[in-house]
Amino acid sequence: MTTSVFIDGAAGTTGLEIADRLAGRSEFTLIALDDARRKDDSARAEAINDADVVILCLPDDAARDAVAMIRNDRTKVIDASTAHRVADGWTYGFPELVGRETVAEAKRVSNPGCYPTGFLGLLAPLVHNGLLPSAWPYTCTGVSGYSGGGKALIKRFEDDRDIAWRGYGLSFGHKHVPEMQRYAGLAIAPLFSPAVIPAHRGMVVEVLLPLGVMPGNVPAELLRAALTQFYGESKIVTVAQDAPAEGEMLLRGSMEPWDGLKLHVMGSEDGEQARLVAVLDNLGKGASGAAVQTLNLMAGLDETAGLRV
Repeated sequence: MTTSVFIDGAAGTTGLEIADRLAGRSEFTLIALDDARRKDDSARAEAINDADVVILCLPDDAARDAVAMIRNDRTKVIDASTAHRVADGWTYGFPELVGRETVAEAKRVSNPGCYPTGFLGLLAPLVHNGLLPSAWPYTCTGVSGYSGGGKALIKRFEDDRDIAWRGYGLSFGHKHVPEMQRYAGLAIAPLFSPAVIPAHRGMVVEVLLPLGVMPGNVPAELLRAALTQFYGESKIVTVAQDAPAEGEMLLRGSMEPWDGLKLHVMGSEDGEQARLVAVLDNLGKGASGAAVQTLNLMAGLDETAGLRV
C-alpha cells in the first residue's frame, strides 16, 4: 500500500521543493487540488482528512487553522511553519537529535527552522553531553539564500539586484530563538544575528566559542570528535575532519539542491578560541529535505529515500 500525502501550501517554495523530491516515487500518492480549490477551506479540509500525512507549508496562523480541520485520529501532520515548534504534544522533526524512532512513531511533527538546524546540529550534542555549558550567552550568526523568505523576498532580491546583504531581526526576539534555546538545553537565550545574501539557496551558520574563558575549556579537537561520534554513520549529517582548504569557505550562488548538513569545528593554535560552522541548503535540510526525511520515517522507509545527499 502507498501512503497518501497532501501538501497544503503546495504552490509555495517549500511545497514545490517537497513535491519535487516526491516526484516519481511509487511509495506515495499525492492528493492535489487545482488552483481554483487550493484556497477553498472545504476542499482543503476534505483533502486533509483523506490524507495519511498532510504537510503544512503555510504561514503560522494558517497552519494552526489547518490542524483544527482534522476530524479523525488517523491523519498525521508535518508542519513546516513556526507554529508548533515548541508546542506541547508535537515532536521536533530533527531525527538525529530526538531519535529516529521518536519521529517515526509521531503523529504531529514540527519541522525545524533552517537556522536552528545548523545551530542545534552543532551545539545541542555538545551541551547535552556536558562538553559545553548550558548557562552561557552563545552567539549565533549566519547568512542564507533569499529563497528562505518566500515569494515576497525572492521577488525583492530578483527585482533589486543591488542588494548585497540584508540584515534582519534587528529588534531581537526572532521567532527561531525559542526552539534554539529549548532543544539545545540552554539556560540563556542565544543572541541570534541572521542575514540574507544575493544567492537563491544555501546557508552558513556559525557559533563562536571563546574556549579560554568558558567552563571546562574543552579543546576543539574533543568537540569535533564528540560530534563525529554522535552522528556516527549518518548519510545526512557529516562532520569535517580537516580544516577548509586554503583557510576559506565559499557559498556559491550556483549551489544545487542538497539535503545534507556538514559541520565544521575549527580551533585556534593556542586553544583559546573555536568556530563551529554548519553548511546546509536552507531549502534542503533546512526545510523541504527535512520534511521528506520525516515523511520517510513516518512511512517506515529509508530516511534518505528521494533525498540528495
